[in-house]
Amino acid sequence: MKVILTKDLSTLGKTGEIKTVKPGYGRNYLLPKKLAQLATAGVIKNWQLGEKQRLERRAKQLETAKASVKKMAGTVLSFTRTVGENGQLFGSVGKADILKSLKASGLEADKDSIVLTAPIKTVGDTDVTLSLVQGAEAVIKIRIVPKST
Repeated sequence: MKVILTKDLSTLGKTGEIKTVKPGYGRNYLLPKKLAQLATAGVIKNWQLGEKQRLERRAKQLETAKASVKKMAGTVLSFTRTVGENGQLFGSVGKADILKSLKASGLEADKDSIVLTAPIKTVGDTDVTLSLVQGAEAVIKIRIVPKST
């Protein structure tokens, strides 16, 4: 099944690329979530006609994302959590906690832009990458302080 990607997918490709995918993946995941369209002749022609507008829109997004990256540079988010004897947290700091703290700091980010392979469960400083758009990434520091009892 041939599809045109309507959104950037890290595992598949960039917006506007024509990809061949398995029919089940296309029918059950990509098409219902509007991540892709069937690559028919008419759709391909429309995509080619709208290429200029998409490039201009992407350039504007990249420009605003780079401005956000400059604002986020050097940002340190501090969290206070209860800690056990071995230094492990009771609970963790995840994407939702980071997003909430970013918004409280006056910074804008999307939950999907936070690159966190697993929730943070240790005391200390951890660097977390925010991938705002392709080509604009910010690194912020997450500091977890043990709660004094």
